[in-house]
Amino acid sequence: MTELIKDVNELEKILSMPSDGLIEYMSGLEGDIVILGAAGKMGPSLAKLAKNALKECGKSNRVIAVSRFSSEHVLKDLDNAGIETIRGDLLDKDFLAGLPKAQNVIYMAGLKFGSTGNPGLTWAMNTHLPSLVSEKFSDSRIVALSTGNVYAFSTVSNGGSTENDLTDPVGEYAQSCLGRERMFEYFSELNSTSVCLIRLNYAVETRYGVLVDVATQVFNNEPVDVTMGYANVIWQGDANTMILRALDQCQSPATVLNITGPEILSIRWLAEQFADLMNKDVEIVGKEADTALLNDASKAFSLFGSPQVELNTIIEWTADWIMNSKPLLNKPTHFETRSGKF
Repeated sequence: MTELIKDVNELEKILSMPSDGLIEYMSGLEGDIVILGAAGKMGPSLAKLAKNALKECGKSNRVIAVSRFSSEHVLKDLDNAGIETIRGDLLDKDFLAGLPKAQNVIYMAGLKFGSTGNPGLTWAMNTHLPSLVSEKFSDSRIVALSTGNVYAFSTVSNGGSTENDLTDPVGEYAQSCLGRERMFEYFSELNSTSVCLIRLNYAVETRYGVLVDVATQVFNNEPVDVTMGYANVIWQGDANTMILRALDQCQSPATVLNITGPEILSIRWLAEQFADLMNKDVEIVGKEADTALLNDASKAFSLFGSPQVELNTIIEWTADWIMNSKPLLNKPTHFETRSGKF
């Protein structure tokens, strides 16, 4: 039986515990790390993961987290972890201009949920801001988070989209994310800035993600729609590890890297697994479509190795977390959306 996660504090420790591979990588890292948009679902644990890896190898590189920090708890947590925090709006040109230079930049800013009702802000955050950041940090290495939503849906038999596949985004959110990539690509060539674009689908932990979405439906006796019949997931700690190590993959012109787990996960199978673990009946509705939003992360695995946390472990952790009413972020992924409207 998998050892379960007791509480949020233990979860945070697991998410920010560096692997031997990351510690070895960080031991050779030169320069400070600036994380832009650091207060989202992944940013705080990525910042702590980076700081912990640097500590483990005796390095004193600064880790600087930049965000609006609407949550005082997140701000205090990062401060207590020895991470420098800077509070402000990245769309404010004066604020952006005043940020410290750094050799390494992790770009995590963006807007997804609510993007349908606010297209102007969506394009400003996802496409305009990358151009401003590219100019500000033209001498840095930039790892910029994008999304697998820029790909077309693919059949399960194809194994998911690879970095060499053409983009064909569905909906305005995904189009704006492709715009983000195009801005980083343009300025990468214009200024010879080294960039790596991360197409991620989907990071998960026990408070949010595809697994939490399905587990919550099963636990609450709600029907599970399997029209979007398949998905990829990766433990957030593994995703953040790969994101940090992707600093070494930055190039000009910009390069692209898919990050996700190795499995093509059946949503029907997943719902049945949760039903068994929770001793629940599950109602399946819909029929699996012929295509789904799927990524092939073989290239990342060849560079960094396979994820350390296995899918069955995440499933057991998530089932226990939901059954015991532990805290959630209440941020559904809407992975089942096929229209591209979020």
